[in-house]
Amino acid sequence: MTSLFAAAAVLGLVTFAIHIFAGGPVVARPLLADTHLPAASKWLNYYCWHITTVLLVFIAAGFAAAAVRPDAWVLAIFLTVLCLALSVLSAGIALRGGLAPLRLPSTSLFALTGCLGLAGIIAG
Repeated sequence: MTSLFAAAAVLGLVTFAIHIFAGGPVVARPLLADTHLPAASKWLNYYCWHITTVLLVFIAAGFAAAAVRPDAWVLAIFLTVLCLALSVLSAGIALRGGLAPLRLPSTSLFALTGCLGLAGIIAG
């Protein structure tokens, strides 16, 4: 159980790194450079970008805590459900936008993290 939660924590950090170092130039910079969006929409989207950044850190930290603290299994359940829900949301947004769901890295990264969490819960 703990090694699976530790793997979910590592994947959470990998997702964080992809979000910052790959997503930043591809998503955040063009968003900030856009001159056609209304200011409120532009800055609210940028705020949501940073909400995601914070969320990814907390997901990694939460799974790390569950890996070293057997009494944190409820946290692992919450994070597992959250990751799986975010994967489904990502796929739905992709489909709504006419994209293949796996085109958005969030679909597969949240699914994999959630599956590691689920495997840890089942193993525990």
